[in-house]
Parts: sequence; structure tokens; C-alpha cells
Amino acid sequence: MYRRSRLIAFALSSLTASPALAVPQLSAPYTDHAVLQRGRPLIIEGQAAAGERLTVSLAGHGTPARADRTGHWSAQLPPLPAGGPYELAVTGANGAVLKAGDIMVGDVWLCSGQSNMELPLSRSINGAAEVEAATDPQLRLLKVPQRPSLTAEPLANVVAWQASTPKSAANFSAACTFMGRQFRDRDKDVAVGLIDSTWGGTAIRSWMPEAAVRATGGATDADVVALYRRDPAAAARKFGETWGEWWRGQSGDAAGIEPWVHSDRLPWEPLPSFTYWEGWGRPDFATYNGGLWARRKVRLTAGQASGPVTLSLGVVDDADTTFINGVLVGATYSWSAPRNYQLAKGTLHAGDNEILVFVRDNYSNGGFQGPADRVKLTFADGTAMPLGTGWEMSKPSPKIGEPPLAPWDGQSGVGTLYEGMIAPLGRFAVEGIAWYQGESDVNKPGYDRRLGAMMASWRAQFGRPDLPFLIVGLAGWGKPVASPHESGWAALIDEQRKAVAADARAALISAIDIGEWNDLHPPNKQEVGRRLALAAWALRGGIADGRLGPMPLGASRTGGEVRVRFSKHLQSLSGAAPIGFELCGSGSASCRFVSAMVKGDAVLLSGARPGDSRVRYAWADFPIVNLYDADLLPVPVFELPIAQ
Repeated sequence: MYRRSRLIAFALSSLTASPALAVPQLSAPYTDHAVLQRGRPLIIEGQAAAGERLTVSLAGHGTPARADRTGHWSAQLPPLPAGGPYELAVTGANGAVLKAGDIMVGDVWLCSGQSNMELPLSRSINGAAEVEAATDPQLRLLKVPQRPSLTAEPLANVVAWQASTPKSAANFSAACTFMGRQFRDRDKDVAVGLIDSTWGGTAIRSWMPEAAVRATGGATDADVVALYRRDPAAAARKFGETWGEWWRGQSGDAAGIEPWVHSDRLPWEPLPSFTYWEGWGRPDFATYNGGLWARRKVRLTAGQASGPVTLSLGVVDDADTTFINGVLVGATYSWSAPRNYQLAKGTLHAGDNEILVFVRDNYSNGGFQGPADRVKLTFADGTAMPLGTGWEMSKPSPKIGEPPLAPWDGQSGVGTLYEGMIAPLGRFAVEGIAWYQGESDVNKPGYDRRLGAMMASWRAQFGRPDLPFLIVGLAGWGKPVASPHESGWAALIDEQRKAVAADARAALISAIDIGEWNDLHPPNKQEVGRRLALAAWALRGGIADGRLGPMPLGASRTGGEVRVRFSKHLQSLSGAAPIGFELCGSGSASCRFVSAMVKGDAVLLSGARPGDSRVRYAWADFPIVNLYDADLLPVPVFELPIAQ
């Protein structure tokens, strides 16, 4: 894994690689204005001519290095205290020198995850004022370009550290920025480096190495990715089997009568236009988030069907699964990427052909973005057949849920963001990781195992078994309810909690009370940053040097009372008693709200029945909570078995 990481990292160098390197190169994170981690051995990496001997120097320390047969070199410098600015120099055998200037030694944090970590400073509460106040020469920012990759092929993007200014900070992660400001406020003599490697709408499997995905139940998808590298058309057909199994389970269709096999069994009507369906003027689509079938029949000559053909659909929001003549030919999850599918020989034939697209929208605008003139078939001779008119649509049952995503697909694929956005960092020393992700994994069981495997794999890459992970629990989002119910959102948070409970170097930062019921992206990232910083200090120096939020430790029963123990003393705000506790038996219908009372580091629940076996807290998409510790950190969502 390390070698693959290095290969990607070199391609992100601040210089362009060439076959004969007159000047040695540094890998991506080692640019002007970089912050290097204090108190840790520094592994400096780069590229030079094969076999070349080099000297690497920083802050009065120098060490030799030698490039291997591939041109890769690495050098280890001793741990340094906070300080700077310094100059990092790499001297080649011919005396050529590459220098990176204004290097500070301080603390470096990597912030990663999906949209709530990606949400920029400008969109936080009082965003304009926060951006205006962003100037801090000793707070340095590095934004990793959003670039998925299936292999360790070179990336063309150039990255560079920048001092925090209104310009550089405006589109940088707000939660990460506010955490960094807390660090700077606490110790103004220590520079802080923040790395923003984020992408909205992404599942955790995209951020995991392929081996970690295989080890946590994803072997089937990983096998499809391996096949895709050799034969994309065969991989699409294989994924089509998975997609078909999903559809039959959702729809109840028997094999052989699915829409892509017999589309005429569906009710069809004209597709109004290649624009977002919210703008069609139809009440049933005004706020619609769900699926839609679209089809277009095409008559081709033998010559048109025989050569290489590209199907272009324009942008589809959010996901499409596209079939031609009953065979899956493409699937993409992106609200901004144009769909251009290369069709394998034999996909089309002379005469009538059918294009069938299943569109799934999860949030905000949905459907075909167009424009209509981008929808076409392009043939081997360069001619094109416009397809911007003549489409029909059919709305599936509302019980049809979110389809599986193609495992090779860009931002949703197996390991694609790990390869493209984490591996390029190589062994760059960091103090810790702040991770805010999980929305895209709701209702996908096993998140605790995936999160644990991801943390282990990143620690292996960075060479630190004790690397701290700060895990932000999902913020509440969804319609408030008045009675107990099942919640995939709550179950995901509980799996985050379980992963953290099994890891001595991880902390859960509960954000359940920061959410807004009608906004998936709550703007109060200031409080997220504050809580992240408190947890970071706690993991670094123990509870006396920082604060971790209260965690449930266990539940026991005595007669008609259940006692839930916590890691800290608690208090109920705005009331004499905490709310949101449930006692449950073996089925979800058995759950009911019960009265609770705080007693030091425990909560006592009354009204237990003989069949009760579980206790749940805040088990809802958007729960109302009032149970906090003395530091105003909330108790997280949880479910625990009751020890009898």
C-alpha cells in the first residue's frame, strides 16, 4: 500500500515530472508555506533520477537519501519542536537544489468526509463575517482536489499550502477551520496546518482501500472493480446482476419481466423536457425525491450499429442506471458529471433499439439537467444522432428505494477517493484525523466495521498505530415525531458510537443537537469545531487536559428500574428530567418512552417490564434532547442491551 501511495503522491508534486530529472522533486504536501508535524519523525519523499544520491536538509538537520529504481526517494528527519519559518532543501548529485520556503513546524490535522465536512466557511453561520476574519499567517490550508481514481496512475492536479486569508479560507471546510482556530487561540506560538480532503454525497467505501472493503463484506463489489479494470463492459453486465437482484427485491418483479426486459408493461407518458423535474410545473414533481424510468427507442442502420458508439445523456441528478436492449451499459452517481457511455460492440443492432434509464434523485433538484442538445448517439464516423426529444417516462412505486451504486464509479466507487485523495498524501505526518461522514451510509448495516477498518488502514498509511480519529456523529435531520419509531439515521450514529467505543484512540463528537430538521447541512459549524478541538485535546493529554463527551457504558436492571451508566456526570437542561429514553423488548413495536431521572453519572429509568431487553436514547432522525454534561456536550444517540 505504501508504494502505491508514493506513486500517486509524486504526481501531485509542485513540479512536473520528466523522464530525466535535472532537479529532484518533492511530493505534494511539501510545498512552500507547508506546516510539518512537530514532535514526530518527518519522512520527506520525492522523485529524482533512478539511483541518484541526494541530501535533504531542514532546520539545521541534514540526511542523505538515494532514489530507487523507480526514482522514488525518502529521507527521515528527526522530530522538531514547534517553530519556523524554515527552508526545506533537496540537493541532487549534480548540485541542483530544490527548495520549499516558509516552512513551519506545528500541528497538522487532516479533515475528511462528505458534505457536512466539505461545507465551506462562507456557508457557516455569519459566513461573510467569518470569512472576513480569516486572516492568520500561522494557520495554513491545503485543499486536496476532488479526484477519484481506480489505480495509482499519476494525477495532474497541483496542490499547494496557503496561509489563511479571506480568499483561501472562503471555500475551505468550515468545521475544519473552526477546529483549527480553536487550536490557534489556545496556543498562538504553534502554527496549525489543516488539510481539507472532502467530497459531498460519498459513502465510506470510497474512502477505504480496496483490501479494507473486501475485509468488511465488500468482496463482491471489489471483484467487479477488478473486472472493470480489465473489461468495463463485462463489469457492467456483472453489476447488472446485482442491480437486477435489488430491483426484484424492491418491486416484487419476477425474473424476466423487469422493466429493462419488458418495458411495455409500465405505464408511459411523454417526458416534459430535459430540465430538472421540479421546474416542470407538475405538483407531483415539485418537491419529488425518488425514482423515474425514462425510455427512448432508436432505429439504426447496420453501419451505425456496428462501430464504436457513445451514448451521451447530459447531466443526470443524482444517479442514473442506463440499459440498452436489456443490458446495463453505464451507471453514475453525480449531480454534475455529464454521462458519456462508450458502448461495447454488439450492444446495438440494426433496426429498433431501446434506451432505458432509471434516474434516482435523493435531494434538492432531480432528473435530467440537459441541455437537450447534449443527448445523442455519436457514431464511429463522427456523425451524431440527436436524442433530445421523443422520450417517455414512467414513475415507479414510491416503495422503490435507493439503488446500489456502481462499484467502479468515481466518487461512489470502491476505494476511488482513497486512491485519489488520501493515498497522495503518502506518509506526511499528521497529528490526527477529523472525520465527518455517514449520511450516505444510512440503512447500510455494518458501518461500525467499515469505520474501524478505515481507521486501521489510514493509520497504516501514515505509519502511526496511535493516530487519533475524531468522529463527528450525524446531526439530527428529518421530521420530528411524537412516538417511538425505527430510524436508520439513529442506527448509523449508534454504529459510529460502537466503532469509537472499540478504539482507544478515537472520540465521538456528538452533533445530534446541532442539526436542523429541514436542512441536511446545518450551518452551525462553529460548535462542531469547538467540540472537535475539545476531543483532540482530550486524546492528546487525557481528560484533565481536555474534554470528551459523555458516553453510555452499560445498562442493568433491578426490579422495575433500569440504570444506565455514563462516563461523566450529567444534567438535564430546561427541565427536571431528561427526555428521549425508551425501553424495548424484542420487536420495534415494543419500544415506548419512559420516565427518567439523573443521578450523578447515571440515569434511572422507571416502569421496566419483564420483557424489556434494550434501552434506546434519542432514537429518531431529529430527536429533541436535553441531556448534557457540565461542559454542555450532549449524550449521543445509543442503544444498549439491558444486563439482567
